[in-house]
Amino acid sequence: MRILNGKILKSKKLNQRFQKTVLAFYIPKKLSRDKPVYFNSIKNTFIRTASGDQRATQEEIDTFFRTASFEEKDKELTKYTINDLDEETIIKYRSYFAQMNQGHRYNALGNNEFLQKLSVINDDRVTYGGLLVFGNEDSLIREIPNYKIEYLEIAGISYEDAPTRYSVRLTSETNLFTAFFDIYERLSKKIDVPFSIKAGFRDEDPPHLQAIREALVNLVMHTDYFSPANPRIRVFSNRFEFFNPGALPKDIEFILKEDFSLPRNPTIAKIFRFVKLAENIGSGFHKMINGWDSHYHLKPLIDGDFDFYKITFPTTTTQKTTQKTTQKIIALIDENPKITRKELAEVTGLTEDGIKYHLKKMQDEAIIERIGPDKGGYWEVVRK
Repeated sequence: MRILNGKILKSKKLNQRFQKTVLAFYIPKKLSRDKPVYFNSIKNTFIRTASGDQRATQEEIDTFFRTASFEEKDKELTKYTINDLDEETIIKYRSYFAQMNQGHRYNALGNNEFLQKLSVINDDRVTYGGLLVFGNEDSLIREIPNYKIEYLEIAGISYEDAPTRYSVRLTSETNLFTAFFDIYERLSKKIDVPFSIKAGFRDEDPPHLQAIREALVNLVMHTDYFSPANPRIRVFSNRFEFFNPGALPKDIEFILKEDFSLPRNPTIAKIFRFVKLAENIGSGFHKMINGWDSHYHLKPLIDGDFDFYKITFPTTTTQKTTQKTTQKIIALIDENPKITRKELAEVTGLTEDGIKYHLKKMQDEAIIERIGPDKGGYWEVVRK
């Protein structure tokens, strides 16, 4: 029996009153190669967002089809021949290959045979992967109009926090082999490399620097170059971000557990692995995670959706960075209670919007208080 609203109900009566039919539906998850899923028309493709569904845009539908052909696109042949490749890049690559693979039989081959072995050329035509790595700028832009890789350095923890929107911007429309070294040269200068000895010599390639290099190679190998979005690297004062158009082939938990590797662009992956710039075994994610954690004691964050993923390498927590800024503002107010937002921005190197954000946050947390009006008033430190 059970008590309901003060009345005792016998089991039989309770069952009669509350007996309902429950329908349960099990909808198995579709594999990437089976998407998009739609009813009657391709336009009836929907994407779940939070608790609801929204109709997919044409760009999102196109993304599903490219993901369905994972590991195929960069093998396709273009209309271009070896004459449309950048000769200087081929020379640089072959020199790098010879250094990394002394005595390798490929070193004796002519350019045409060598590039065939790397799957850059097939049936006298260049593959998409080969064009992306070795193509000259004109052929690349003609074939993939949206192609470019963006690199930004921001002197703050956000655009609002920085003195200017960015301090350095590289927009590379050169081939991937050239772009890789141009970007890596900038990245390596932003990494703290402490002095240490390895096998009797200074260690110029510590694990956390290898982690960033692996992330850059990962971006090159896994980017969907036909997406409307572009691959992008952003260097903030407290983190490095690598944004990859195109989803991971599996959930990150599975990739880490099985050390699973399935590059979106296998031809590009092969070219970079031949010169030992990428892991030959596994996905490289363990190298990124463990290498970064070994120096900064912080693990990279990996998140994404069906059409992108992002890897964030924190150098310090946002909380620590905010605390330093707060202490600096307190010291300036102590020195001059009537200091203006513009003066604070000039001294701290932040934008006025960044100062406005910090002042409001400090007021909300009762750290400082504004006495009087904006003009003619002053700041008072409540607690330090």
